[in-house]
Parts: sequence; C-alpha cells; structure tokens
Amino acid sequence: MEIEQLRSKINNSINNELFELKLNESLNLQIYPDSINELDRNLFFIAKEENEKYLFIISSEKRSLTFKKFEGVEENLALNGFSYIKKSPLKTFNRKLIQEIFEFTKPRTFGLNDSFGFGDRIGLANPGHIRSLGKSHFKPILAQQSIRELTRTNRSADEVMDAAVWAVFQEGYRKGFGADADHLKTSEDIDLMMDAGYKMLTFDPSKYVDNKADIYRMDELEKIISGFNWKKLNSTFNDAKNTYLKEMKIDEELSITPDETSLMRAFSKYGNALIHIKNLNEYLKLKYADFDYEVEVSVDETESVTSTFEHFFIANELRRLGIKFISLALRFVGDFEKGIDYKGDLELFKREYIKHLKVIKYFGNYKISLHSGSDKFSVYEVIGSLKDSYTHVKTAGTSYLEALKVTAIKEPELFKEILDFSRGLYETEKKTYHVSADISKVKESCSYTNDELLNLFNLNDARQILHVTFGRVLTEKDSFGNYIFKDRIINCLNRNEDIHYKLIIEHFKKHLEPFN
Repeated sequence: MEIEQLRSKINNSINNELFELKLNESLNLQIYPDSINELDRNLFFIAKEENEKYLFIISSEKRSLTFKKFEGVEENLALNGFSYIKKSPLKTFNRKLIQEIFEFTKPRTFGLNDSFGFGDRIGLANPGHIRSLGKSHFKPILAQQSIRELTRTNRSADEVMDAAVWAVFQEGYRKGFGADADHLKTSEDIDLMMDAGYKMLTFDPSKYVDNKADIYRMDELEKIISGFNWKKLNSTFNDAKNTYLKEMKIDEELSITPDETSLMRAFSKYGNALIHIKNLNEYLKLKYADFDYEVEVSVDETESVTSTFEHFFIANELRRLGIKFISLALRFVGDFEKGIDYKGDLELFKREYIKHLKVIKYFGNYKISLHSGSDKFSVYEVIGSLKDSYTHVKTAGTSYLEALKVTAIKEPELFKEILDFSRGLYETEKKTYHVSADISKVKESCSYTNDELLNLFNLNDARQILHVTFGRVLTEKDSFGNYIFKDRIINCLNRNEDIHYKLIIEHFKKHLEPFN
C-alpha cells in the first residue's frame, strides 16, 4: 500500500471510527484516524492489534533519531516511501517523548474559563470524555485524581497522566486539556504530582478545619482565639476585628455585617486551615517558582455549610496572605452525596449560590468549584441559569459506574460478582464518604435477572454501594496474586469500546448541556 492510499482512508473516515489496515503479513491494524500525525517523514498513530492499543511509528529508510528514541518492537515495512515500523507500548516513557514532540499533548492551565473535571479511575474513559464535549465551551480537565484515589486504585500519578495524554493523542484533540492534582494535603503530595506534570493543584486543608466551631460556647471560643498562632497568619485578632467588624457592602443588594462571635467562629473553624494552605503555597512557590500552575482551594469536605461571610472571610484572608487561587470549593447548603443527584431545597440553594457569586464578583478573580459534582443534574440546571459566573465541576465516580454498566450489559455474570462483593464491603468502605445508601434496599445478585441489572444504575442506593467500593474492586487479588475483577473489567471495556464510549458520551452530555 502507498502512503497516498493511507491518507485517503484517513480523509474518508468518519467520527474517528476505527478502520482496518493491513500493512504487511503480520500487521493487521485497527487505526484511530484522528491520531495520525506526520513529522519529519515519520507517521505516528494509535492502533489496536488484537484488542490491545499501541503507538505505531512508521519511518523512512534512514530511520530518524525520533524513531529510534521510542521504546518498542521494530520491524521492516514494505510501504512506499517508508521502510520501518515500530510498535510502542502506551507507557510513561513513550508518553513523555510524545509530549516533547507534539505540543497539544501537554496539559495547560485555563485561568478564568469554565472547566470540567473528568476523573477516570480505570484509565479508559477519557476518549469518551473528549467526545462528550461536542460544542461545549467547557475546558476539559482529563488527568484528575486525588491522592486518596491513587492509593485506593494502586495507580501512580504518571499512569493517570498517561491515560489522559494517550486519549488526547488518540482523539487528535487540540483545544487544550488540564491536569488536576486533587486534594493535596502535604508537600510530598505536591512533589509527587508536580513531577508527573500536573498543572492544577487543589489544596485540601480539611484535616485542619474545626467542624465544632459553630457550636462552641463563648468561653471555648475565647480560649481558642487567645491561644491561636496569629504570627503564622501575619495578623492579630485586633487586626481582624478592624477588618471585619463593620458593614461590608458586596453590591447594591448584599451587605455583610458580622458580629464578633461570628468572627471568632470563622477563625476557630478555618484559622488553622488557612495556616496549612499558606504553608503549602509557600512550599509550592519556593520549589516550583518557574513552573506554570494554578491553585484551587477546597473547604468543601466539612460538616458545616460555608456561610456567605465565611466565604468572604476565606477569600479575603487568602488574598491578604498573597495566595493566588483560581477556584474555591465551598461546602454548600444541602447534600452533595457521592454518585447521585443533589438532595435539598433547590430554591434555597439558588438563593445562597447567588450570594456566593456576589462575593466572587466583589473580588473578581476566581471561580466556584463544585466538588462531588457527579450526577448533580438539578444543581446544574440552577447554576446554568445564572449568567456572568465562572464554574469548575469535578466528577470521578460516575465514570466508574458507567464502566460497570458496560459489564452489566455485556458480561452480566461478572457484574453480579462485583455487586455481591460491593454489598459485602459497603458498611466498611462508606466511612470516608458522604453517602446514605441503605444496604437492605439492594438485594443479592441472584435476586435479579440479567435484564434487571441495568435498572440498578437508576437507584441511588445501588449507585452509592457500587461507587464507594471502587478501590477494593480494582485492587483485590486472589491467593495467586491475580486481580479478581480489574483485568476482567478492563478486558470487557476493551472488547466493547464502542458501547463504553457511547455510554460515557451520553452520560456526560447530560452533565454539560445545562451549562450551555
């Protein structure tokens, strides 16, 4: 086959549909046409060979230095103008080489643009995420994984980045993508994620938030304030009183006038968290001064709602401390449980959200970050109806559930095993998640016919039971050291990639459309 014929097949392909190409007697490939790139007489593309994906590089007679750098198996090739082909695994070493060559495969920062976090706990969903964007103005954050998720899935930061970059290359996506190092709590966390090339760093000071601050007696508050390490905040309580104990006019309709007790509660609740954020930020600025990155601050994983004044207080203190942040995750009114829609009064949520937007407009330089954003469709409708605001949404577990849905469709016996395993673990695994599923409302798998399994994904209790047990499902091994479920899930997704992508696309269009 001549190269012109190959180009013709590329031009005639539709919607990045795989097309088969027999390059020689031993190479019969299914090529992703949008992945094909040509550079210095080298052709790069991703293709499937026997259901396994590889990066293929075709080179001329002289074999370029670029060709030689990539790890992989090299063969002779009878193709007009090209003499060699290399089959390279989609691993970290080769990913870094691709990023050196093709600028569009490097993550970037997005600043004040609406953005959407597509967490992917298995590593196969990002191509579907990209396709789901369609004409959406949201910028995709494709490599998004918290330290907790990395630990529970036994994945590395590099592996998550690998999956995102190969997806971008496969889809030929050139509009830019982000990489979020989520829920960082230590300087070691920062080093781990920065070394892997992440650009968005989410500081999580939840360990230092005092959730009892709202119910402390006055004498308890006075003791905390008097013993507080004000030096670390470059302030005193008298300074704080001069700053906050007055009417603060946010706009024509909203003023904030806290009393001294409210101020004491704010410092009791968030003071040590601010110190921790300051320490992380100083470490980041000192060690990575020449790096391009942006910071998100998260105070959403707390038991008490962030009031309008507390939002103002946090934002103002961060600004006073010289901490530049692009987004702030608050604890909103109502329940943002994992894997299901919002539970609460939507009218109240809207009223409070509008107040938070007014605070942001007062400061004018960051966006609200909506954590536990999976499947919060009713909230999306509310936020999407409000204009002149910036939003960042984070999702993760909902992509995992769509992957399990593929197993329920194509390999129901495998899904039944996962369901029973998850039911047995739920009471233990739920302890670190905000969920309310009742295990008694989800029966053992033998009680369901294969046709009934899909309906479980419409039931809140089943969704949450499956959601919070992902770590054990993806890491549990048998007595011989073999994964019980992980490899079987991955094989099922690879065999049924078209169904997997279809489900992902449909599901995330539902997430994105309310914002259009």
